[in-house]
Amino acid sequence: MTLIDNLIGATGKWLASTDPEATLASPMAWLRKTGGYAAVNRIIGLSIPFAPRNGFSVEEVRPGYVRARIRLKGNKNHFGSLYAGAYFLVAEIPGGVLTLFDLGPAYTPILKEMTLQFLQPANSDVTVEFSLPPETVAAILADADETGRAKFILEGKLTDQEGNHVATSIAHYRVRKKGFKAGA
Repeated sequence: MTLIDNLIGATGKWLASTDPEATLASPMAWLRKTGGYAAVNRIIGLSIPFAPRNGFSVEEVRPGYVRARIRLKGNKNHFGSLYAGAYFLVAEIPGGVLTLFDLGPAYTPILKEMTLQFLQPANSDVTVEFSLPPETVAAILADADETGRAKFILEGKLTDQEGNHVATSIAHYRVRKKGFKAGA
């Protein structure tokens, strides 16, 4: 297992034990939560340096759920709204984060296809949320363990800071189990 796999595994366990609702009213729980998210974003930055340079960050991760944000600052297009590539960035990376933390580092997520439907310009930061129900995670794991790979689809609703639905993403992923050998 590589260093990054060990970091993903340890960070996933850390985040699974945090309270996603923790506030400064409970300083230790809040520090544990925010430290976990900082670790996730650092791992992403090590793996995909392009992401933090462009204002991407994961805001929340818990079993079956991820929420991420892309900043408008530094990502404006020629008429001052969010650049199309920034929408793609914020919609694509969380699928990998979700699968790595829900399935574990023994499974590699691969984006096969993604579509974005732009509904209106975003003139602020944009967030996206994705979720995978426990039964879907179990089915992905079972298929990948049996065949070495599994397919799944994530649909994301991208919203601006005012809560306007600015785009929808549909991503087709494949997960491969590392070291899989048929019949083993």
